[in-house]
Amino acid sequence: MVKPKRLWSLLELTLALGLWLAVAGNLPFWKAVWALPEHVGWRAALFSLGLAVGIAAALVALLSLVSWPRLFKPLASALLLAAAASSYFMLQYGVVIDSSMMANVVNTDVREARDLLSWSLLVSLLLVAGVPMVWLWRRPVLRRGFWSQAGRNLVAVLLAVAVLVAVTLATYQDLASLMRNHKHVRYLVNPLNVLYGAAKLAIEEPPGTQRPLQAIGLDARLGETYRQQQRPPLVVLVVGETARAANFSLGGYVRPTNPQLEQLRAGGDLTYFSNVRSCGTNTQASVPCMFSHLGKTGHESSNQRYENLLDLLQRAGLAVLWLDNQSGCKGLCERVEQALTHSLQVPGLCAGGECLDEIMLKDLDLRIAALDRARAARGVVVVMHQMGSHGPAYFRRSPPAFKKFLPECTSNELQNCPRQQLVNAYDNTLVYTDHVLASTVRWLEQKSRSGQADTAMLYVSDHGESLGENNLYLHGLPYALASDFQTRVPMVTWVSPPMQQRLRLRNACLQKNAALPLSHDNLFHSMLGLLDVQTGLHKPALDVFAACR
Repeated sequence: MVKPKRLWSLLELTLALGLWLAVAGNLPFWKAVWALPEHVGWRAALFSLGLAVGIAAALVALLSLVSWPRLFKPLASALLLAAAASSYFMLQYGVVIDSSMMANVVNTDVREARDLLSWSLLVSLLLVAGVPMVWLWRRPVLRRGFWSQAGRNLVAVLLAVAVLVAVTLATYQDLASLMRNHKHVRYLVNPLNVLYGAAKLAIEEPPGTQRPLQAIGLDARLGETYRQQQRPPLVVLVVGETARAANFSLGGYVRPTNPQLEQLRAGGDLTYFSNVRSCGTNTQASVPCMFSHLGKTGHESSNQRYENLLDLLQRAGLAVLWLDNQSGCKGLCERVEQALTHSLQVPGLCAGGECLDEIMLKDLDLRIAALDRARAARGVVVVMHQMGSHGPAYFRRSPPAFKKFLPECTSNELQNCPRQQLVNAYDNTLVYTDHVLASTVRWLEQKSRSGQADTAMLYVSDHGESLGENNLYLHGLPYALASDFQTRVPMVTWVSPPMQQRLRLRNACLQKNAALPLSHDNLFHSMLGLLDVQTGLHKPALDVFAACR
């Protein structure tokens, strides 16, 4: 006679899953807590036990809300996979999970996802998620009537909340100290961090909804320099990717990562701004903020959807072109001419589904010639969105001719690379960015010398990067917790002599002010000043060129 299989109640499965996630699914959290200098002795051990019980109770309370026979296993499996993935990335790169990081996940494209794949990720998914999922799906579930199951779920929620409250009260002193003195730890409680970040993101940006677009700069017009102009302005704005100021030799870094730009600076027309802060610590946060008239504080606190710098420049009558060699313009270029270059197939520049940044200079004259003639006759603004130093596969971002520092890390598992090889791979990306910027300047110089245009270039990175300092890699930490490596970015301007004459700009003055504290807040107003676009939104105090005109 075959013994019937034991039927498991949903409460039993919920308790088992809650305990597994609290312990095995929270390795980054426990690693961070146990590494704290004050976390020693029996008191610390009891506090850790209380934390584990509290996390498990919180998870049981949440899981009890979805403890229905047809829902529980699929949702539990999704939660296990999310916990395993977030645990892996927090351990490997030192990142934390918040709504900003969840926004990055949502907007990650295939190329970025490919760079993050590894065998260790697969092992993590199998151990943290795969094993309990197999166990879970092999447990036959005891089915109850609707009201009976609803009552049990309610009781489970109430008991779990009671346990959570009791543990919080019992450990309150140590818990308050932990959260107050080590704020980053709260972002490591897995998978509660994923659920909270996803919920916050959904509330801030509900799926399928889009707020009406608010127009800005309705009074925008071209300034005095456009009256009877002999040559139109041609300005290239390069949006850098993941370049940190600490590794720019223009700013004093000991390695020659900017040899070509150094030569241009010696000519007197290039200025490096050495004290610039980013708006955010990731592309999704920084790039829209950079082009906003509101500045960091206003942009982050606003619930409205506004036009941006590109719309204003186009409204004033200029031709605007956005070239993207990355993952998109985050909605900024929807109303201007745009072109994606990363999917092109050009031998020597493109391979494996992505292109080197020099691709944006190829056929640029033809792209400009295709713009609206009337607008282009007034002036042209080209925005280049780089792939730059995007990690973790830094070795993919520079061609062999620019790998000046060897050997370099050729893995996307950065923590497994010797520190010097990791820095070599990253610095090589900056050597290549130096070449791309210098090539852009040479192209602009040719336009200027031939009398076709008055030219200028402005480059600024969207955010920085951690390269293993304090066991942190990549970027994306909450701004308040991020180090200078993630928030201090390089900014470079090159203004041709004809453009200097056009604006009556003293370049020596720019270089004298190059160490003043600046931020992404200055970009919007500086571009208006460089292009002489008049509007009430322009704030001369935030225009780096205003004091030198």
